Amino acid sequence: MSLTPLFHGSIVALITPMNSHGEVDYPELKKLVDFHVAAGTHGIVSVGTTGESATLTPDEHLKAILKTVEFAAGRIPVIAGAGANATAEAITMTKLLNNSGVAGCLSVVPYYNKPTQEGMYQHFKAIAECTDLPQILYNVPGRTGSDLKPETVGRLAEIKNIVGIKEATGDVSRVRKIKELAGEEFIFLSGDDATGLESIKLGGQGVISVTNNVAAADMAKMCELALAGQFEQAEQINQRLMALHHDLFVEGNPIPVKWAAYKLGLISQPVLRLPLTVLSETAQPKVLAALQQAKLL
Repeated sequence: MSLTPLFHGSIVALITPMNSHGEVDYPELKKLVDFHVAAGTHGIVSVGTTGESATLTPDEHLKAILKTVEFAAGRIPVIAGAGANATAEAITMTKLLNNSGVAGCLSVVPYYNKPTQEGMYQHFKAIAECTDLPQILYNVPGRTGSDLKPETVGRLAEIKNIVGIKEATGDVSRVRKIKELAGEEFIFLSGDDATGLESIKLGGQGVISVTNNVAAADMAKMCELALAGQFEQAEQINQRLMALHHDLFVEGNPIPVKWAAYKLGLISQPVLRLPLTVLSETAQPKVLAALQQAKLL
């Protein structure tokens, strides 16, 4: 199996810690980066969906990425969440990241406006042409309302700096489809924790993970074992984490994972920006039980 060193294994979809005033808490962000370096996490996605990209201002978005790169200090690759549903906006953000130290960009399928397959192709092509940074496509139809089809991914893979995809449909049959159409060297990263191990078994290179926020060492070990073909041992870890894979989505991400990180002392408070609110009291026991099953509490 061919691995691109920067984009493989357990990559955390990092939460963005906030203080009681709802401002980005940079000292806590540094602690989180250090935690992931120490745990063996293979990469960080900064200000993706889990990082509350939807409610950060453009200035905050860029600053959070640049501070994450600064705190990582070359110890771990940082992939910038740089997508938008307006192509011009995505291009602007991507250009601002040129020479920033990020290892690449994660660019989501345009959300809400429901482009055609040709529209998606032209969108990602225009972004890729504005930079030399490696581009990772991000397909998550449950949030965007549009599905980037494997055939379109195959076309996009012909563009030299479009190097991979975060595929969050949970449909593991797409691993082979995309590899067949885009080539074996094209990087397949699962965006669905519950099926992440299965996707690696089928030829994927790793997982961009929400679970990793709270179970970083376990996720890193699981991915390393799986990539080495040691599936039985990887499965043992995966089964212990399975409740987390599911219950960190009991309410809209990142509501549960921020609360879980707070319970584990990784952040000092589970503050989110409206319209997201703190995990409800009815859902808290479920997330607590998942943390206990994972042997994190």
